[in-house]
Amino acid sequence: MSKITKAFENRKAFIAFITGGDPDLETTEKLVYAMAEAGADLIEIGIPFSDPVAEGIVIQEADERALQGGCTTDKLFDMVARIRPKTDVPLLFMTYLNPVYTYGKEKFLRRCTECGIEGIIVPDMPFEEKDELAELCELYGVDLISMITPTSEKRIALIAEEAKGFIYCVSSLGVTGVRSEITTDIGRMVRKVREVTSIPCAIGFGIATLDQAGRMAKVADGVIVGSAIVKLVAKFGKDSIEPVSEYVRSMKKGLEDTFK
Repeated sequence: MSKITKAFENRKAFIAFITGGDPDLETTEKLVYAMAEAGADLIEIGIPFSDPVAEGIVIQEADERALQGGCTTDKLFDMVARIRPKTDVPLLFMTYLNPVYTYGKEKFLRRCTECGIEGIIVPDMPFEEKDELAELCELYGVDLISMITPTSEKRIALIAEEAKGFIYCVSSLGVTGVRSEITTDIGRMVRKVREVTSIPCAIGFGIATLDQAGRMAKVADGVIVGSAIVKLVAKFGKDSIEPVSEYVRSMKKGLEDTFK
């Protein structure tokens, strides 16, 4: 069992996302420590990219700020290498195919292993093309996280059979971003996964409130929150450590209280 999968044992996992380098690398590093201490079970770090097709305006703007501030993939690898000895929380990179290809597939995954990244999420890589990275991920011991969407339907079983770490269940059609209501039948998606595997399922895209997180966690093994955290970083900048910590702490405690 991978370190990522173990993070779901005996709990409803809270997965936090931030954009690497927003507002700067020093703050990103502090945020990772703070979110881990506040109770995040896994942390996703977005590699800023100029064309993040799966992201809404909040994360698009965070990517722009990070790139303008000089954030690079190499600098993020170096940051993770500094973080890794200080926390055991599993770390994942959220990225796109272009940055991985530009960097060099094997070099990218080798550096993931060297610095302590346990998994990667590549939202613009279709399941049918996962062999582009799957073999190298296996070679370097990095979980390639599979995504299923409300339109995956018959492909859900195929995707689930080969999934590693956890399955990222996309709650809504469209891009990331806070939503007032999530109407997708998440329970049905998870049941279809359960027909073929016991791998954990985490729900992402649109979750911002404790009520939403609680409802999603009733049918899944964890929740992923990104845009709500990135909005706090955008609002408070270098002073975002405490607001983000408090948000993560309250969401995690709320999940724990809901499922006692």
